[in-house]
Amino acid sequence: MKFSNFLFPESRTPADDGRIIRESLREAQLTDELGYDVIWLAEHHFDGICAYVDPVSFAAALATATTRAKIGFAVAQMALHHPIRFAEQMAVIDHLSEGRLIVGLGRGTAYNIYDYQGFGIDHTEAQARFEEAEAIMFEAWKGEKFEHHGQFFDLKLPALRPAPFTRPHPYTIRAAATEHGMLDIARHGRPFMMNVQSNEVTAHRMELYRGALREAGLDEAAVAQAVDECWVWRNVYVAETDAEAERVARPAFEAMHAFRVEMRNRVFAEQGLSILPMPAPGAAPPAHAAIETALVCGSPATVAEKLAAVAATGVGGLITQFRLGPMSYEQTAASLTLFRDQVMPALRGR
Repeated sequence: MKFSNFLFPESRTPADDGRIIRESLREAQLTDELGYDVIWLAEHHFDGICAYVDPVSFAAALATATTRAKIGFAVAQMALHHPIRFAEQMAVIDHLSEGRLIVGLGRGTAYNIYDYQGFGIDHTEAQARFEEAEAIMFEAWKGEKFEHHGQFFDLKLPALRPAPFTRPHPYTIRAAATEHGMLDIARHGRPFMMNVQSNEVTAHRMELYRGALREAGLDEAAVAQAVDECWVWRNVYVAETDAEAERVARPAFEAMHAFRVEMRNRVFAEQGLSILPMPAPGAAPPAHAAIETALVCGSPATVAEKLAAVAATGVGGLITQFRLGPMSYEQTAASLTLFRDQVMPALRGR
C-alpha cells in the first residue's frame, strides 16, 4: 500500500491565511523528508476551508521545495479552469518536478455553489465542462497543431509549449464521489480516487470496480494494476495513547466539518440556493462527516488495526488527511511522524 498526506488546511480568518499557507509548505517538506509517496492538494475558494486555495500555484511551489514525493491534485475543479491554460501549467509543473506530478481531476465541488458563482460558471454545466476540458488537454499535450470547436471552447493553436516532461502526458486520475461515477470510470479501464466512505462501502465499491473492469474486457493482470493505482481517503490522527488521540482529534474533526458547512449555510440563507438539497434538521450526517466512519484516531496499534480493513480491500493507496480543522502544525507534525514510524510498518507487515 502507498501512503500519502492530503494537505487540506483550513484558515479561520483572513489574518491567518499567510501563516497557514507557510505551515502547509513546512508540512509538505516534512512529508517529503519522512518518505511518504504522495502529497495531495485540494481546491476550494472564498471560504477558508483550504488556505492555499489554488493547487496549481501551490504545486509549483512544492515542485521546487520537495525532492521525492509525488505531487497530486485531489482534485482540481476542472469546471473552473481553462483547459489550455491548465495544460500549460501542468506541463511546466511536470518539468519542475521532473515527472512527479499526478493530475487528479474532477468536475468541481458538489456542495459549494459559491465556488461556481465566483468564477461566473453555471454549476449545472460542470460535468460537461469537465469532459470537454479533459479531452482538450489530452489533445494539447500531444504538442501538435490542432483546433477544437465545442460546446464551451472554440480554440485554434499552433502547438502547446512546453511539451510535458512525462510522455505522452502527465499521469492523470479521476475522482468519483458516487458509485455511479466510479463505475463509469471503471468502464473506461481507468483508476479512481474514492472520497471518505465507511469501510463496508469502500470494500463493496472496490468489488464492483473489479467486476466492471472485467466486464470492460481487462484481464486479471490489468485489473490488478488498475486496483493498485486507486486511492481512498481517510482522516487520521495518531498519538501515543488512544485517550490522547481522542482528546485532540474528535473536537478538531467536529470543528472542521462545522466550519466547512458554515459558508454553505450562509449562502443558502441569503440566496436560497444550493447544489444539493440542504439536509433536514436532525438528519444523520453523511459518511464523510460522521466521526464513526470518517475519523481514524488512536494509538499507533489502534490506527493500524482500523486501517487494516482498508488495506484488505486491496486498494493501492491511502489518501490520508492529518491536519484536521483547527489542529496546530505541531500536533499535525507529531501525528505525521508517528504514523510513518509505527503505523506504516505495521500495515506493510500485514
